[in-house]
Amino acid sequence: MHLLTYCADGDDTPRLGARIGADRVADLTALASAAGVRLPGSLLELVRAGRPALATARQLLEGAPETRPLTEVSLRAPLRPGKIVGVGLNYVEHVDESHRSLDTDRELPDRPVLFGKPATAVTGPGQPILHNADLTKQLDWECELAVVIGEPARRVSEQDAWRHVFGYSIVNDVSARDQRRSGQWFFSKGQDSYAPFGPVVVTADEIPEPQRLDLSLRVNGELRQNSNTRHMLFGIARLIADISAGMTLEPGDVIATGSPSGVGAGMVPPQFLQPGDLVEATIERIGTLANPVIDAR
Repeated sequence: MHLLTYCADGDDTPRLGARIGADRVADLTALASAAGVRLPGSLLELVRAGRPALATARQLLEGAPETRPLTEVSLRAPLRPGKIVGVGLNYVEHVDESHRSLDTDRELPDRPVLFGKPATAVTGPGQPILHNADLTKQLDWECELAVVIGEPARRVSEQDAWRHVFGYSIVNDVSARDQRRSGQWFFSKGQDSYAPFGPVVVTADEIPEPQRLDLSLRVNGELRQNSNTRHMLFGIARLIADISAGMTLEPGDVIATGSPSGVGAGMVPPQFLQPGDLVEATIERIGTLANPVIDAR
């Protein structure tokens, strides 16, 4: 299933839906009401409710449910995570470009490099990335595969890690390169709107090989990043095992699994986002997450 959160008909109340095909949306809340069954009213609640709720959602979508065009609704971030765990320097070529442009270590890390992004950084498809020139002159992009946790994970092995995955989405790990403070990334990566997320969460059963997904990013239609998740230095199972060794991952938490090369800081000369730009992050089998950049001073 391709699950999403949307608003429609002038009502700002978020609704739980599913993308049907490329351009239709089914209202899962309405389908549940019509069928006389109980279903959580939000995607986060659905994730937390576990496998029985997911099975109910699948049953509601069997056959030919009533749908409407995606163009008639406004998508929101699929859910608001309890926490976002970011992974730095997780593609070999990005390690090299970061050393050249951001003064990070030349050597490949021997364990995952982790940082946090707060839930307040999350914004949805089509929503603006806020460019505050009083805080940054170096606003950058990073297209990343997002792993949504479905079952609590605490001290899990790599072999058991996969059963804790609910599904996959896209995160644009927006970064103010000139706001690293004594080497710390939290403010650089955690400001409001610095975690565009969506457009959907694709359940894990529909992406059996998440380590073989093409991913790319365009700014104003120009290709800036182009890679594949097979080039991750630390794969998804290793990340879940490493993070859960000391931190409980809860249902609805998100791991942003790292960016390939092609960020603005690594270009010659460096290029950064400006108000008026359109950023489009695309991952195979998930879709495209598009966000405009606006002046937020």
